[in-house]
This record gives sequence, C-alpha cells and structure tokens, in this order.
Amino acid sequence: MNFSKLKAGVSLFILLSIFSCTKEEMNLDNLSETIYLRHRQADMPAYVHGNASEKVFLIYLHGGPSGIGLEARINTMITEVEKNNAVVYFDQRGSGNAQGNYSEDDLSIDAMADDVLALVKVLQARYGEDAKFFLMGASWGGTLGPATLLKEQEAFLGWINLAGAHSPKDLYKEYPIVLQEKANEQIALGNSVPHWEGALELIQSVGSSYSDEDFSKLNGKAHESEVILAKDMVINEPQYLDEDGAAQSFAVRNNLETIIILTQKRGLFRDVSFTDRLPEITIPSLILWGKHDLVVPTRFAQEAFDHLGTDHKELFIFERTGHSPLESEPDLFAEKVIEFINEYR
Repeated sequence: MNFSKLKAGVSLFILLSIFSCTKEEMNLDNLSETIYLRHRQADMPAYVHGNASEKVFLIYLHGGPSGIGLEARINTMITEVEKNNAVVYFDQRGSGNAQGNYSEDDLSIDAMADDVLALVKVLQARYGEDAKFFLMGASWGGTLGPATLLKEQEAFLGWINLAGAHSPKDLYKEYPIVLQEKANEQIALGNSVPHWEGALELIQSVGSSYSDEDFSKLNGKAHESEVILAKDMVINEPQYLDEDGAAQSFAVRNNLETIIILTQKRGLFRDVSFTDRLPEITIPSLILWGKHDLVVPTRFAQEAFDHLGTDHKELFIFERTGHSPLESEPDLFAEKVIEFINEYR
C-alpha cells in the first residue's frame, strides 16, 4: 500500500464487472458481479453473489485485520445462504484486493466503519433504494461491525456476530486462562500432550502486562491449538469447499503494513473495546460461536449476548467447532443464518 499525505475524500463511485448490464437486465435471482467502492481515497472490491430477488443482502466483514472478503465464500455460504439471499463479500481498506493512495490517518477503525456505510449507499445505487441489508462480522469483523452499527445501525435489519472480537483488548488476559483450561483438559485425556505442555510453558513465559510480541505468541498458539483439536477429533475437521464440492483455497493477501498500523499504532489489541457501548445496539442480533473457540474465546459470546441492547437476540453455541462454524459445522451454520435473515427480512 502506498500511503501519502493526501487529504481524505468522500466521493463514491461504482465500477461494475459488466458495464453494459442495466438494472433491468440484471438477473437478480443469481447475481455474480464485482462492485468497486471508492471512498476516502481507497478503492475496495465487493463481490456480490446470490439471490437478490427480494433485494435482501448480507454484507460480510472478514477477519484479520487484513483478511479477504472471499474467505467466507465456501461450503454452505455458497450452496445454501446465497440461494436464500445475496451475499456481499467485502475487501476492507488495506486488505485483500483493495487499493488506494491515502494517508496513514485514513487507516483506522473509524474510517473502515465509514467505508461499510458508504458501501450500503453504493449497493442502493446499484440495486435500488429498496435494498435491505444484514451485517455479519467474523473475528476482527466483529470489531468493525459494532463500530459500524454505533454510527448508523438503522441501515441494517439485523446483526450477525460470528465469533467476533467486540473487545480485542481483553483477549490478552483471556488467552492464558482459556489455553490453560484446554491444555489441562486435553493432557488429562492423553491428547497431543507435547503440544499442550508447550502451551503451558508459553503461558508461564508471557508477561502480565500487554506486549505486542507476547500477544502474537498467544494468538498464534490459539490458532495452532485449534488445528490440534481437529487432529484429535475434538472439533470437526474444517472444510473449504466450492460450489461443486471441490476443495479450494484462497491466497490470503495479508498486508503487513495494515496489520502494524491497526494493531501497534492504533492499539487494536491493547486499547480497543466496544463492550460498554454494546447496549446501544438495538437491532435484532444473532451470536454464533464455537464451543472450543480459542482465538476469540467463548466467554465473549455470553458477554455480547448480555450486553447487546436488543430484545431480539439469540446466542447459539456449536458443539463441534473452534473459531469458525462455517468451516466446521457448515450445515447447521447455514440453518441458523437463514432462519435469522428470514425472520427479520
């Protein structure tokens, strides 16, 4: 990414993958097109797929920071959710295939939340003012989601929190607790003892006060440990299937500069928390979590449920899942998402 000291702009425009396609010619039953949002000197692709016959769109906010929108276009998101409604897989600024020539000041949670709201306007311009939107945030997307909703939740009919980190700063102290609990449990069962002994050693080595280096170690061990849980059949083996049922993988374009700015300069994992403001979110909400999530531990699921200010909320825990229900229990994941969207569409 080329950062410059350009003044942030607020212009929006749409570039379509098929420029000759008018609204009348669009097949809303089976959309498959790419829209580019230009906002505050960033150009960000949004990949739109699925059934928009009723103008219902689910905007997906990817993990990371610096993941890719299409990370979620797998399994039943393609075969089931896209049949029910259209899904917008959005590459956030500084992530995926997004590009731009903007100042470092314009890479922030605040700017990225404004991007999501700008995307809503662009989608309305493309598909009609009567388009309706749900928002789903996974992992880091569960940080960006509340930041967006706290600006303008009226733009959305509902919020799906998919193992989202509404309080990144609390992860540092939670990792040693959940890793130790899981290590002791798995050692008692005789599962992958050397790995879990190594996790216990790591816990003993990290400091009590936040450090970027120790956070990286703990976060890495959490991800690594979920691979071990799958190997030992504690959770289901993750699946990454395309629409034909064939295995697929994505070249994740992790932008190191984006990660450094958001985590170190913006203090994402040191300072950021939306817990105290969750009561301000009053739209219908669905909270989906894995019982064995070590990356954003399950206690955050209950915390989100307890703090959200809506009377229309549900917490559902997947028994055979770590950090990603879409990957580990895709059929049940699709069932819960579709049920929620259809109830509030």
